[in-house]
Amino acid sequence: MKVYLFTKRSYFAAVAGLIVGALLLAVVNTGVSGAMAAAAGSRKIPIYCVDRQEKVASLSFDAAWGNEDTEELIEILGRYGVKATFFVVGEWVEKYPESVKALHDAGHEIQNHSDRHPHLPQLSREQMMEEVRRCNQKIQAITGACPTLLRAPYGDYNNTVVEVMQEMGMYTIQWDVDSLDWKGLSGEEIYKRVTSRVKCGSIVLFHNAAEHTPEALGHIIETLQKDGYRLVPISELIYPGVYLGDHEGRQHAA
Repeated sequence: MKVYLFTKRSYFAAVAGLIVGALLLAVVNTGVSGAMAAAAGSRKIPIYCVDRQEKVASLSFDAAWGNEDTEELIEILGRYGVKATFFVVGEWVEKYPESVKALHDAGHEIQNHSDRHPHLPQLSREQMMEEVRRCNQKIQAITGACPTLLRAPYGDYNNTVVEVMQEMGMYTIQWDVDSLDWKGLSGEEIYKRVTSRVKCGSIVLFHNAAEHTPEALGHIIETLQKDGYRLVPISELIYPGVYLGDHEGRQHAA
């Protein structure tokens, strides 16, 4: 019979190993955005940015109100060969179906921004699901593709929002670079804010129908591309399936 002697150090090392193994098993079994929650503890955090070593980032636009600059945004993005992510509200889809089709035809991805732009944490789980489901259906009817990403209106979320999206097989997406274009900043101010904050794996927030966004957008793209950045839709930036996340909302590959 073999006898094993444990020092205090080896004992705690063994216990630590068991704990780490259990945590990894929990992460592997959560799936989709649940892995973010497992890594962050009881607080469930959306994806704010992605842990990337290469210079790659995403431009995203929230569309909830007008569409007066949609064609101009498509033209600017197309000029630089950039595909972006547009989070659209279901009511916006109903009002401007031609804009949704134009964005899709230009190669941009159309994702979910709820159906009526409510504060999701104020809704029940069933109401949240219905908000997202209705918007998904409207988008899919035009594009033929069902969204896999949600950006909560106002960036307002809680644990339930992230859990419900996980149950629906969707990722909850925030941002780590806010252009503040909705505040009426000048084109130069938007340009400086964005270009000084973008880093590898960043998700940039713009708004459709913001006054000075078209003025700033081309200059921003030129600067980032000259600096070596590749700009891709968010679905190409994030790690699919099981992943790890930290307290800042940075997504890491599992």
